[in-house]
Amino acid sequence: MKTLMRSRTALLFFACVLWAAGALAQNASSHDDLPSAPSSAHQDAAKPQPPAPQPQAEPAAPAPASPAPADSQDAGKVTGTAPAATNPPAEAPKPPAPNASQDDDTITTIRRTVNEVNVVFTVTDKHGRYVKDLKKDDFRIVDDSKPALEIRSFHAETDLPLDAGLLVDASNSIRDRFKFEQQAAIEFLNQTIRRKYDQAFIVGFDVTPEVTQDFTDDTEALAQGVRVLRPGGGTALYDALYFACRDKLLNVDHKGPVRKTIILLSDGDDNQSHVTREEAIEMAQRAEVIVYTISTNLSGTSHHGDKVLERIAEATGGRSYVPFQLTEVANAFAAIQEELRSQYAISYKPADFRPDGRYRSIEIMAQAKGLHVRSRHGYYAPTQ
Repeated sequence: MKTLMRSRTALLFFACVLWAAGALAQNASSHDDLPSAPSSAHQDAAKPQPPAPQPQAEPAAPAPASPAPADSQDAGKVTGTAPAATNPPAEAPKPPAPNASQDDDTITTIRRTVNEVNVVFTVTDKHGRYVKDLKKDDFRIVDDSKPALEIRSFHAETDLPLDAGLLVDASNSIRDRFKFEQQAAIEFLNQTIRRKYDQAFIVGFDVTPEVTQDFTDDTEALAQGVRVLRPGGGTALYDALYFACRDKLLNVDHKGPVRKTIILLSDGDDNQSHVTREEAIEMAQRAEVIVYTISTNLSGTSHHGDKVLERIAEATGGRSYVPFQLTEVANAFAAIQEELRSQYAISYKPADFRPDGRYRSIEIMAQAKGLHVRSRHGYYAPTQ
């Protein structure tokens, strides 16, 4: 009996030993799963991961509020770029070398763009006829009173696409001659815009500008954009010009040089604009837009609006037309079309250039005597 009791005691002892060993092993295993168990190296690798979702959530919140002061089109641009604001955290783990290379390329591109000025101009002889067969060595350029360092490129009109905006005054003041002017404008577009090469847009304006046809090379769509215009309301001429230059032509996406022009059909009266005439002109200069104006004042007498239109055209390197009768409106469109087919575009590097946002004068002179060059008178230097 004593032997049996000793055996049971021994078994109970060994069972306790085994239970204690198992508990210790389980406790050690559970400690390995705790957050404090990994080494400091593992902790450092793990730390950046929990905050990662927060940078994506944080920028997304203020994004809708930022477009509030902008107009509807600017708001659309902000909305369109909003998803991109959440992407940088995803790109953060990429090696820094490619990003650094990309930044260097961007800086180089900006520097190259800043140091190059593009000018579109026309040349006429002493009889007012266009001269179309000149070469780059036939011209001398003075930028801000100093000769240009280098002519980078030179193009004849046929080498460059055309981005054109047709701005039609749809106020009450031109109601009686509106249909004829519409037809003349449609004919101009049909003969000027080349498919898969040029593009144009239509803006009608009274108190506010309205885009009735956005950029397209489809002349039928452009014609429809002209036909839907209806006269009525006051006149905000300067606002319409400012809008067309800033929102449509300032940042046109092109791989190479392009000619940018606006044909403005109006009587020149403005009674509703929020910007001034000179502010509208400055925006056209910043967008490098040549403005041609056609007066719809057919009274046969001098009119204040005609002087306004002449000032806009002259300041941007364009030309102002004042028809004396309705049928001459079509002749004005034909003259503009001929000039658009008789242009040169030159790109040069200015001397002593500084990206300070200052206005710099331009003077392009033909080497041969008796030739007259017409271009914009200057530009605003970019800022960095």
